[in-house]
Amino acid sequence: MDKIVIVKGGGDIATGIAHRLHTSHFAVVILEIANPTAVRRTVSFAQAVIQNAPVTVEAVTAELATLAAVQEKLAAGRIPVLLASEPQEVQQVIATLKPVAIVDAILAKRNTGTRITDAPVVIGAGPGFTAGEDVHAVVETMRGHDLGRVIYHGTAIANTGIPGEVGGFTIERLVRSPADGVFVACREIGDTVVAGDIVGHVGDTAVKVNIAGILRGLLQSQLTVTRKMKIGDVDPRCCPEHCFTISDKARAVGGGVLEALLHLRGNHG
Repeated sequence: MDKIVIVKGGGDIATGIAHRLHTSHFAVVILEIANPTAVRRTVSFAQAVIQNAPVTVEAVTAELATLAAVQEKLAAGRIPVLLASEPQEVQQVIATLKPVAIVDAILAKRNTGTRITDAPVVIGAGPGFTAGEDVHAVVETMRGHDLGRVIYHGTAIANTGIPGEVGGFTIERLVRSPADGVFVACREIGDTVVAGDIVGHVGDTAVKVNIAGILRGLLQSQLTVTRKMKIGDVDPRCCPEHCFTISDKARAVGGGVLEALLHLRGNHG
């Protein structure tokens, strides 16, 4: 219990971070909201909340737990996922567990409440944080030359709204909601699609893909979405294993977080 690291968020990037820290022998605890909207849900520990059942990603298992059961789950070699939607719930977990580090991997493109005083080491993933002010370090999440770079002074690259290139495509590979409403999928992650294929509906409006490839991500059915919200991801490389394993991006960011954590813990003795 003396090496607890709290990871805020359970999406695919946060899962890559949690996985890297867990396999490096840190005791990882994930904080999630009650209705997470993970698109790459086959590789997201957030699904433990949606499914109310253990989720295994690359031989590491996470499961929904109470604060009182954290030590039991950690002793069993599992990553506990705690519900903490409100700021006071987050602070209660921090006060109880007294983590050596906190990693904000919500990827909200802004700081939603993380403070540099929350733990001896506080790390932010992506834009929205300033190293030396609200966190001790920032890890770059933008695809490209600096992906995974640790920043000890300053900020990550600002959000452009355009995802990094994969297989020659950028924004075309995203699937966005055409309307406000409840999403219902009619295809599965891992399915092969062509441009114009319908993968689900929001109300009476069809959700179509823009390019050919494999569905690497698709939001869980029955979740409420808003117009233009990202609800899917098509990978033009068409490798089925990419749908069920941690991405290169998540591994790079996870490596940067591990580097920052070890470096900053060394500075703190």
